[in-house]
Amino acid sequence: MPLAAPTTTAVDTHCPYCALQCGMSLDGARVAPRDFPVNAGGLCQKGWTSGELLTSPSRLTTPLIRVDGELRPASWEQALDLVARRLTEIRAAKGADSVAVFGGGGLTNEKAYLLGKFARIALGTSQIDYNGRFCMSSAAAAGIKAFGADRGMPFPVTDLADADAVLLVGANPAETMPPFTQHLRGADLIVVDPRRTATAELAGLHLAPAPGTDLALAQGILHAVVADGLLDQSYVDARTTGFEELWRSVAAWWPERVEQITGVSAADQRRVAAKLAAARNAYILTARGTEQHANGTAMVNAWINLALALGLPGRAGSGFGCLTGQGNGQGGREHGQKADQLPGYRKIDDPAAREYVAGVWGVPPESLPGPGRSAVELLEALGTEDGPSALMVFGSNVVVSAPGAGRVQDKVSSLDFLVVSDLVLSETAAMADVVLPVTQWAEEDGTMTNLEGRILLRRKAIDPPSGARTDLCVLSELAKRLGQPEGRFPSDAETVFTELRRASKGGVADYSGITYDRLRDGEALYWPVPAETHPGTPRMFLDSFAHPDGRARFVPVDHVGPAEVPDDEFPLQATTGRVLQHYQSGAQTRLVKELNDVVAEAFVEVHPDTAARAGLAEGDLAIVRSRRGETHARIRCVPSLRPDLVFLPFHFPGEGRANLLTNPALDPTSRMPEFKVCAVALAPAEAAA
Repeated sequence: MPLAAPTTTAVDTHCPYCALQCGMSLDGARVAPRDFPVNAGGLCQKGWTSGELLTSPSRLTTPLIRVDGELRPASWEQALDLVARRLTEIRAAKGADSVAVFGGGGLTNEKAYLLGKFARIALGTSQIDYNGRFCMSSAAAAGIKAFGADRGMPFPVTDLADADAVLLVGANPAETMPPFTQHLRGADLIVVDPRRTATAELAGLHLAPAPGTDLALAQGILHAVVADGLLDQSYVDARTTGFEELWRSVAAWWPERVEQITGVSAADQRRVAAKLAAARNAYILTARGTEQHANGTAMVNAWINLALALGLPGRAGSGFGCLTGQGNGQGGREHGQKADQLPGYRKIDDPAAREYVAGVWGVPPESLPGPGRSAVELLEALGTEDGPSALMVFGSNVVVSAPGAGRVQDKVSSLDFLVVSDLVLSETAAMADVVLPVTQWAEEDGTMTNLEGRILLRRKAIDPPSGARTDLCVLSELAKRLGQPEGRFPSDAETVFTELRRASKGGVADYSGITYDRLRDGEALYWPVPAETHPGTPRMFLDSFAHPDGRARFVPVDHVGPAEVPDDEFPLQATTGRVLQHYQSGAQTRLVKELNDVVAEAFVEVHPDTAARAGLAEGDLAIVRSRRGETHARIRCVPSLRPDLVFLPFHFPGEGRANLLTNPALDPTSRMPEFKVCAVALAPAEAAA
């Protein structure tokens, strides 16, 4: 099916990739940057080339059904009828929880909302979660503990331009969201990262702790703050609680002790404490590097404790924030596709929340299921006696992106029925029994919530291929086939958003005062927006925090180290991350020639001495092996890398999947897997053969 001819009128919209959600204009498939606050007229290479996917020959334009082991074209009616019939049969035989739903942090607010509603009403299942568990769950859990609410950045990005000092922990925005770095130009930048990244190159001070020791480092800096008389005592007394208990756990973490654990000198720990305390305006920002651990929530709370001791959160010109990764990583976790949540960031086991949302949906509260399994636990349960036999996937590529990807692939293969809704034939879609071709970012209307908590209207700019339908349409049509009344699952984005507004009203993430008209008029609306006359909340916590007493909480934590440590068989540590040219599992960016020409295959960064000891040199093909699997990757020698560390990007399929190695050990609070460190061995591919 040929792609539809593009329109000829430029439409203001937003980039389809990261949570910065840069402003751009589209004239057909031609991209032009526009002057929007977060990007100020700039775009990264991914943004500049984002229009290429709109006309890609790899686009799916017709449903596919597996027949005799092969995916073959089918009509929409055939595909939807088959999905509804098989889901009905499996539910009848094994119960509602035998069907699971897996969503994504790149789905619009409307899709995330309707997907959660679909799972709980049309399917009646508790088994729904999403890939945001892999990205933001630890920061969210830590923020809720400390502040009573989770908004990744509770202030606009543009506030950073007035910062005197910024401590950036486990983030590499120079590669992952390049336009962001312009907001850091005036600050004394301190970067915490085991690697000498492109962002670390911009810093006045780079701390390179041993992988998995960030929490100890935060304790050491906090100890220096207190011991050197830099504690903001008046702020601590007026706006926080729990400092005395916290100090009992931090007192033993003097910088010299922390130096032995982290490798970061005591002098540098004290330098960081002094720089932040002396700054008129200072910020501490965290990201995946300090979150994707089996104790990631505690790690983030350690950095929040430091920020509170310095009097930063809830103060104009200063603060603590987290850099959200996925395009709608913030909004995607607020409205119901997470296993334990209902719209508005309500808890699904809260009787009042259940009653309110059930009233909006027109169903009895007792009909709503309770909390389900978190993402990793859900994937692990697939095909087991007590686990789901059928899975529906929207906006995710789990056989590449999930930890222990080889085992996840086996689990997905064991299902009785797999449905994938996607715009290209991702590695997960290629395994499906039914593939549903859906529209992409520029072919539909919808809202996104960027890393600042600002709600954005992403407008339709071109017509989709005639065979593609929106995810909202898919859910609407399936719901009717599953016996839901006409109109309960609307397919129009603005209609869905109007219902989302009602469902979120009174919740922590209150969108009730946001309308499409206000967004079309260009209003800058940051949640909560509790009324149509409310201007929004660009800066949270200025008057009080979200706990009932209005105070922030110091949360005592302790360093425990990685869940898996090196030994004689696996003497190195591996960490994973992104590169500039690719995004997430790479299913989309690997189809863009300009991006793929730059980075076309998996690679592993290694210190030259480490490579030499393994009998490897620049450009050699290596095998990186862990207790869970092995990855084939091309050697890149990086003299600045720690000799005990290797780095792999996670964007590649097949034998190049970094997540064949990673450890699915989970944080006890957030259920975040430990992507950022696992024990590995390195060897030449020829030797293994």
